Order: sequence, then C-alpha cells, then structure tokens
Amino acid sequence: MSFTREYCIDLLQRRYKETGIYPRKADFSVAEMSAIKSYFGPWPRALEAAGIKEPKENTKADKRRQKRIEMKRAKNAQRKILKQELAEKKGMVEE
Repeated sequence: MSFTREYCIDLLQRRYKETGIYPRKADFSVAEMSAIKSYFGPWPRALEAAGIKEPKENTKADKRRQKRIEMKRAKNAQRKILKQELAEKKGMVEE
C-alpha cells in the first residue's frame, strides 16, 4: 500500500480521536510509522502537522538560527558599506 501525506495525517488524527491521548509510535504498524516519519521527520513534528499538538515556539534551534541570520545580515551590511567606500575612494561612484 502506498501511504500519502494526507493518509498519514488521517491516521494520526483518527488515533487521537479514538484514544484522546497523543498517538505513540507503538500504536502503528512498522510501515505506517515509517511512512509518517518519512513525511514529517521527528514524531513531535508529525503530531504538529496533524494538528494534534501545538508547535513549540522559540526552540533553541530556532533561536540559534535567528541569531545566525542576524549575524549574516550585519556582516553583509558591513561588507556593502566597505565596498561602497572603496568604490568612492577609487572614484567609481559619482556623487
């Protein structure tokens, strides 16, 4: 049987409605669990994708990613300024 993303979400939601608790990996066959994990990655992300669990906000990884992005933006802005100053120095940019 071919599992689709929608079918995997339906499996998770049905199990949640039946039991009233978060579905566990052990609640599914090996094929079902493998399909779910292949579509959504870690188990908590699968529960989030199915609308069963609220997504975490500001995880450590998200904070590190945001900090890295801000640092790159600052570095790029500084490079742009230096590049412009160098161009002005060489007389390439007219004012």
